[in-house]
Amino acid sequence: MMQSLRAIPATILPKNTINIRLAIVCLASASMGLSMALISIAKLLLVLFGFAALLFLRRAPATDKPLAGLYTPIAVLTVLFAFAISMLWTVAPPADAWGSIAKYGKLILIVLMMLLIHDRREAMYALGAFLLAQVFLLASSWMLFFHLPVPWATSNMALKEYAVFSSYLDQGIMAAVLGAVCWHLRELAPGRFGRHVAVFIAVAASLNVLFVLGGRSGHVVAIALLSLAIMWQLPRKYRAGIVLLPFVLVLLLFFSSTKVRERLTMVKTEVESYVAQTQIRTSSGIRLGLWVSAAQIIGEHPVAGAGIGSWSTEYNRIQRAKNPAHQDIPGNGNPHQEYLQWGVQLGIPGLLLLAGLMLSVLRDSLKMETPYARAAQSALAALAVACLFNSIIYDALIGDFFCVLIGLLLALGLSKATGPVIAAPQREQPT
Repeated sequence: MMQSLRAIPATILPKNTINIRLAIVCLASASMGLSMALISIAKLLLVLFGFAALLFLRRAPATDKPLAGLYTPIAVLTVLFAFAISMLWTVAPPADAWGSIAKYGKLILIVLMMLLIHDRREAMYALGAFLLAQVFLLASSWMLFFHLPVPWATSNMALKEYAVFSSYLDQGIMAAVLGAVCWHLRELAPGRFGRHVAVFIAVAASLNVLFVLGGRSGHVVAIALLSLAIMWQLPRKYRAGIVLLPFVLVLLLFFSSTKVRERLTMVKTEVESYVAQTQIRTSSGIRLGLWVSAAQIIGEHPVAGAGIGSWSTEYNRIQRAKNPAHQDIPGNGNPHQEYLQWGVQLGIPGLLLLAGLMLSVLRDSLKMETPYARAAQSALAALAVACLFNSIIYDALIGDFFCVLIGLLLALGLSKATGPVIAAPQREQPT
């Protein structure tokens, strides 16, 4: 199987049939994690061409039903319908409700990537565009760390936190995912030294997250993905050790990484201060306060939630009841936790919908060959973990990153291989 994987790039990439559809897909893949202006343009083109393809373009007979039998597209459309229908009872102002609809609309990117990528050759082009952009981002962060000039860095965290275009939180998570994707798909890298280059990128990305960037969410995601990668490399009889692996990695990193040690110590101090009510305006203290309020809102609206875009309205209501002098937070806010965000807006069914969406991606990934499945499952695991600490899907840039990447990896693993060399291997179920 490894020989067939190594043969993929040589077999499918030389065909010179790139068209406007594939160019837009590659642009969307390459834009993730870069400037918001480029991401917005790429998203707009992808959406416009996607709907045009549905309405006007005819597909080849072999790909008449590219999404047939898949769970993810159904889950995405169900989620979007649920958010849309909740506008009937939302307590949010129309501007907040429509703004949240637009934010969650990025989920359609998953389906569009799967729809517009017709075969594995095209998926390889898109994956190459994605990886080149992420490697550029990674190299730029290392250059900032070594105090080299990076004139294209626009983040206000560039000089001190080494983030290039966004925050160290976003960049840390993206670098952790880049490392996992390069590791699991290392056999796909073209060229004599392609596999070694992929492994080098995976290591450089992991070191960047754990020793350079300061985002605690990125640290947790990196530890989770490293644990998964180690587990998959272990013989089956030792895989139960996955339960202990994250704790062992945390312990090792606590003594070897200044960044990890400082951020873990900060969390401990901030949580203790919040519990003692001596200092609640810290990063952890603010999050804990928001989560308590979100849990209260879910308790008040458990069946259907308070409706799309209702977080800011409901939070301000609760805080004004406690303190009439409370200064309202702006609309379209979030509780810095994706699961609670869905619970606030859609109640308990919202939590089930988010879980169902993730399980649908997992279910579809089980149909793939092992390397593709592990890459897709790593991206999904990163999303699930990151959503514990931030409203990842709701947020711009990082939410777009995950939607495009998951759609791309599903298209890569589920699309038909082209060429006689890679058509023969049987699909191996991931373990």
